[in-house]
Amino acid sequence: MPMFDARNDWTREEIAALFDLPFNDLMFEAQSIHRNNFPRNEVQLSTLLSIKTGGCPEDCGYCNQSASAESGLKAEKLMSVQAVMQAAAQAKDAGSSRFCMGAAWRNPKERDMPAIVQMVKGVRQMGMETCMTLGMLDEKQAKTLADAGLDYYNHNIDTSPEHYEKVITTRTFDDRLVTLENVRNSGINVCSGGIVGMGETRDDRVGFLHALAVLPAHPQSVPINALVPVKGTVLGNMLADTPLAKIDEIEFVRTVAVARIVMPESMVRLSAGRESMSDSCQALCFMAGANSIFTGDKLLTTANAGDNADAALFAKLGVVPMQAEVKVEMEAAE
Repeated sequence: MPMFDARNDWTREEIAALFDLPFNDLMFEAQSIHRNNFPRNEVQLSTLLSIKTGGCPEDCGYCNQSASAESGLKAEKLMSVQAVMQAAAQAKDAGSSRFCMGAAWRNPKERDMPAIVQMVKGVRQMGMETCMTLGMLDEKQAKTLADAGLDYYNHNIDTSPEHYEKVITTRTFDDRLVTLENVRNSGINVCSGGIVGMGETRDDRVGFLHALAVLPAHPQSVPINALVPVKGTVLGNMLADTPLAKIDEIEFVRTVAVARIVMPESMVRLSAGRESMSDSCQALCFMAGANSIFTGDKLLTTANAGDNADAALFAKLGVVPMQAEVKVEMEAAE
């Protein structure tokens, strides 16, 4: 029988056993849990905008925005608040209910916080959910964003604790957990997931989901990315044109399904890598419990499936966009 209760005491052995289930049994359990917690056939459309591109001092092996990557990406300054508002309005017109803003920083500087706060408030006034990913946050910065009304903060753990140091050396896995704790304590919803297809083993995928499932509270949003190998990055150079460059689609769907089972109340988002996925793979991911996607032609700096392709896929599957549930607080005239 499917298990519907959220738990924070999962063991690695239990999660490994879910991965090992016959595919049909795994899908049935994941879809049953999904229907118990979310409307069927609804998928949230989110838009991701790079508000500060390139020049990041971190050495994340998958990222072409790292200053150490030789990807030819030019570092840019923080976008103006007005430009971000224009992009948000376009995203809303295209059907997005969540607007995510990403900056290639190790952590935000205090001089940037006033503009960041204006962006959050402006997007919320449009009636969309807000999400930001700005690198590591201290307690004060998390509180500032919470006071601004930020709905979600994204900070991915990327992979298993054991595989982490093979991908990133400029910050530790525990550094990631500290930022998640600061965000959680501030009252902002946590968005945290990772990337599969980075040369990791299934045991690493087990460890990745286990690390999220045993947090004090499950992330309210869990993005599952498939690596897009970018030439000039460590992993892009290492994995391009090898069998490891693309994770098996059934294994990717299994990862989504297990995420849905162990974190039954979390939004599970198909993130990077969708542009190379077949319609069938994406359909299986929705069946496995994925209920959020990034739409548009670009994710930060890499290609994405695009609005037209998503609309055509939704029409094929009978899926409709999820509506935003943002409560915009207006000052009452007294």
